This record gives sequence, C-alpha cells and structure tokens, in this order.
Amino acid sequence: MRALKTLAALWFSLSLSGCAGFVCCAPAPVKDPLEQALLAEGVDPGVAVLVIYRLEDEKTWTHGGARIDQRFSPASTSKIPHTLLALETGAVSSMDETFTWDGETRFVDSWNQDQTFALAFQRSAVWVYQIVVPRIGPDRLTEGFAAFGYGNGEIGGPDKITHYWLSAPLAISAAEQVAFLSRLARRTLPLSQRTYDLAVPAMELARGEGWVLYGKTGWKGAVEGDGSDIGWFVGWLEQSGGEAPGTYAFAFNMDMPGGMAQAPKRRAATERALRNIGALPPG
Repeated sequence: MRALKTLAALWFSLSLSGCAGFVCCAPAPVKDPLEQALLAEGVDPGVAVLVIYRLEDEKTWTHGGARIDQRFSPASTSKIPHTLLALETGAVSSMDETFTWDGETRFVDSWNQDQTFALAFQRSAVWVYQIVVPRIGPDRLTEGFAAFGYGNGEIGGPDKITHYWLSAPLAISAAEQVAFLSRLARRTLPLSQRTYDLAVPAMELARGEGWVLYGKTGWKGAVEGDGSDIGWFVGWLEQSGGEAPGTYAFAFNMDMPGGMAQAPKRRAATERALRNIGALPPG
C-alpha cells in the first residue's frame, strides 16, 4: 500500500510538471557540439562531415561516420597545396606576381580583372591556377602530392592538367585534409622557410584578440550521374587565449543540393562548431 501511494505521488508530481507519464519525461538525447553546429546553420548532418583536430594534445572531434574517410574532389581547397608547390618550385615568383586578365568574362565578377597570385588564391580565380599548375609540371605535382600525403595524389594525363582538381581524378577525404593541414600548421611539410613565409599570410581569413583563422573554401558542381554539388571549408585556427588555447586543423564538407545558395553554410557551420568546443570565442 505504501508503494502504491509513493507511485501515485510521483505520478501527481509529474502531471503538475506537464508530463503525462514517465516515458515523455525522459530527457532528449544531447547532441554532440559538431552536430549542434550543423543543425543551427541549417546543414543536414546526414550529408556532411566535420573533423577538428587539436595539434597540442591530439584531441579530435568528428561528425560524419564513414564519410570522414570518403574521398571527394578537393575543388578550390586544392589551391592550398598548389600555392605551396608553385612557390617552392619557382613556377610563381611571389604572391605579388601579376597575371593579366585575358578579357574572357567569367561567372565570378572579381575574376574579370588582373590578379596578383595572392588575390587569385583569396578569390579562387580558377583561370590563374590553370596557368600556374601546368608551369609546376606533372612530375613535380605528383612528387609534391605524394610528399604531402594529399589524398590519392592522382592528376591524370596531359588532358587533365588544367582541371584534375575540379572534377577528377584528384580526390581527398576530410581526414586526409586534416592530416595535411596539421603538417602545414606545424610547418613540417618538406618546404623552404621562404615558401611558408610567403604563402601562409595569404591564407589568413580573419583574426581577433588572441586568434587567427586560416583556410580555403571549395565547391564542386555536380555533373550528370555524379550526385550533388559538394562544398568544402578547410584550414586551421591558431588560438593563444580563450578557454581552450591551441592550434586546430579542420575540414568540413557537405552535399549542396541547393547549389551555391548554400555556400555560406560551409564556413558558418565550421566556425560555430569551433565556438561550440571553445576554440573560437563567442560571437
């Protein structure tokens, strides 16, 4: 009888709290900070992957399951290794080297003018890299990608030399992007100090008190029979203050069935995730 009274009292208490029974009062599962960030920015967690790796203690945050190791075309994120190889091999003299616009109107307005190499990186001016990459040459490209551990390292035959990173065969996973970027952030890639000193400043995206963000977005348009558009955002964050100081390498990619209208979500979701784990300050 006492047990029944206790149960009745508990039921009455739950009813007052607005719950009609035990099951509905069970707390909702707590989502991980990366999934929370994706949802908050309107990204479908089922078609996205995010890997964040803190260099100092090797702590890793991941979302994406098997997609973490799935390779995709790197698109414009390949401008990071291409820039490093262009400077290292002398294919480009400096980030200030100027490339004269050929007068062809392209779909991004900022591409339709002369570009320094630094601007071409920041604006993702494909036509400049289609000039630079053949200068590096297939042998040095293949050697460089192998030394960097950059995805499958495949550049295809001569007919692919101006677009192997935009469609195929070059492909890389989020996990491989993070491994490569960790070495870049540590400056342990087989490159000269001059290359680091010239290239890294051009990769800076934003900075605040105690932190600097470096990175590159990428977009691969879908082709017939090849699924959705794919969006990338990769890079690293150097954080000297805040609640979780350290250097964080990251790689994010997502299906973009809405095309470039969804492009802002790439960086927004990643930065929110970095804030969620304390790597970036609020706001």
